[in-house]
Amino acid sequence: MPSTPSPGDRRQRVTRDDGSAVVEFLGVAVIVVIVALALVQLILALHVRNTMTASAYGGATHAALADRTTAEGAVRAEALMSQALGAVATSASAQAITVGGEPANEVTLTARMPLIGIWGPSNLTVTARALEEGSE
Repeated sequence: MPSTPSPGDRRQRVTRDDGSAVVEFLGVAVIVVIVALALVQLILALHVRNTMTASAYGGATHAALADRTTAEGAVRAEALMSQALGAVATSASAQAITVGGEPANEVTLTARMPLIGIWGPSNLTVTARALEEGSE
């Protein structure tokens, strides 16, 4: 007849796997948190890039209006960018160009690419073009 093991026998049967679930959880949790933070940072960088593109295009189309100048397009692009992302320092430039023989305006925005939070070591530059309104 099988006997019930005594408390001393139970201590001898303790395996080396006891408590390993906590260590495994901590290892996996650290990796998950790092991946989540990297994903959030990627989303922030893409948001800044998309906002810059939209602001540059807004400035280019503003400059392309019949009663506006090229310089007003750069000012408009900077205003749109600072309104959307005030914490990101931006510089804008604009120039008159020709696209396929037609007059156009080109607005270029430059800002810091966010690497850690909203700070970053490198610049991101986007350019947008818009054909000028015709005067017939």
